[in-house]
Amino acid sequence: QVQLVESGGGLVQAEGSLRLSCAASGGTLSSYSMGWFRQAPGKEREFVAVISKIGKSTYVTGSVKGRFTISRDNAKNTVYLQMNSLKPEDTAVYYCAAASSYAVSLHQYDYWGQGTQVTVSS
Repeated sequence: QVQLVESGGGLVQAEGSLRLSCAASGGTLSSYSMGWFRQAPGKEREFVAVISKIGKSTYVTGSVKGRFTISRDNAKNTVYLQMNSLKPEDTAVYYCAAASSYAVSLHQYDYWGQGTQVTVSS
C-alpha cells in the first residue's frame, strides 16, 4: 500500500509561487501515474495535473495551463507541482494521488494523500 504525504502549501500573495511536494512510501512510485487535485471550500474535488509513470507525458487542466508544472523524481519517490502566477481562485486544499493508469478522473486513483492547504491572497 502506498502512503502519500504532501507538503509545501502555505499563504502566498497573488502572482507569487509555491512548489508542492508529494513524498511516497510503501511502494515504488514508478509503478504509478501521479496526479494532483484540489478542492476549494464548498466545491467538488477537481483535477489539476497528471504525469505518467516515468514522466514522459504530462497534462494540466486549462485553468492552470502555463502557470503550473507537474514533475517527478522517481529516485526520490517524489512528485512536484510548481505553481507560478498564483491567483486567489487557486486557493484550495491540494491533494496528490496515485493511479495505475494515466487518468484525469479522481475515481481512477487508488491512493491519496491528506492534502496541503494553499491560500492565495489578493
